[in-house]
Amino acid sequence: MTDGRAAWARSYYRNTTGDELRSVLTLMGPRGRTVETHCAVEGSQDEPGGCETPRRWSCGGPDEYVAVAECAGGGVPDGTAEEAPLLLRSGSDPAPSAAG
Repeated sequence: MTDGRAAWARSYYRNTTGDELRSVLTLMGPRGRTVETHCAVEGSQDEPGGCETPRRWSCGGPDEYVAVAECAGGGVPDGTAEEAPLLLRSGSDPAPSAAG
């Protein structure tokens, strides 16, 4: 998302499983700039929740940014997130140009 010279990523989710899930939202921009946000995903919600990276000054056009959202299980019995199963990975694509 952009607003003037600010850029950020936002994702929405609905977790009807009741299980603990984790979400990581990453915004990647020009010159190797990356912003990553970790969000807790509450379970059994009727309304969608959201996760958003902090807004940063953009250093390029909107087509130079890509956002990736990943949702994983809450972890294994010892609680380590590194071993949690990846359930969903979704990424953005740059908007198509007016020419095609």
